[in-house]
Amino acid sequence: MKEQRNIIILLILALSISIPGYCQIDYGSNNGKYLTISGTKIYYEEYGAGTPLLLLHGGFGDISDFSAVIPEFSKNYRVIIPDAPGHGHSEFPDKPLSYQIMAEYYSEMIDQLNLETVNVLGWSDGGNSGLLLAYNRPDKVKRLLVSGANYKSEAYKSLEEYKKTILDTVWVEANWKEWIDYYTNRSPTRDWKRYIQEGKTMWLAEEYFSKNILEEMSIPVLVVYGDRDSIILEHGLELKNAIKDGQLCILPNTTHNVFKKAELIIKIANDFFAGK
Repeated sequence: MKEQRNIIILLILALSISIPGYCQIDYGSNNGKYLTISGTKIYYEEYGAGTPLLLLHGGFGDISDFSAVIPEFSKNYRVIIPDAPGHGHSEFPDKPLSYQIMAEYYSEMIDQLNLETVNVLGWSDGGNSGLLLAYNRPDKVKRLLVSGANYKSEAYKSLEEYKKTILDTVWVEANWKEWIDYYTNRSPTRDWKRYIQEGKTMWLAEEYFSKNILEEMSIPVLVVYGDRDSIILEHGLELKNAIKDGQLCILPNTTHNVFKKAELIIKIANDFFAGK
């Protein structure tokens, strides 16, 4: 009986490996590759084939932010996802973190991977740097979808609360130990305090970039917000109106993390990138 039970267990394990979708992939698990950009090692992963789709994650996050949407997107696109500088397995740049620096790194990444054109989906901080990337590289970025993006700090609903909590290293150390463990287990430098300190300066800047950048953009941009987003909805309308070929989509009963509505955001993104 014991031998028979062991055989059954082995069969179950074999099936769990062979059935697509049964075994969850550990996205951002360090099974990808590295590029060296301005002396900094930037980690990235690729999935699928087809038109390149660059996914740019948010603050405090990494590649795994997109776990809910990678499988579907990879059916139609060559999905490319970097850990932003100072995030995940990527090293810090030799300058303080900023949206401009992130956009420069993503631009160089496009060139090093020899991408002719690319669609971009940026979430939160990734949306902010994605806007700069699209402005700087209209020769490469075909279409841009940004979710929860903002170009100035006053767009946050609870800015004063953020200052006292997740933007304060003392509070983070006392209340967010799980995130500290997660960050230090992946980061090559393990310097989570540097991330908070540099991020705080970046997030609290009165203006991340000039509104003129939005007004001068020449590609189609879809601005997506959850109706319960941490960014005020009026700011989304401001972004949309500033961009010549801008569109706005508000998702119902949705927070800043639109990927909790994975099927909906995938459908919206696929239609937008297809020009529908």
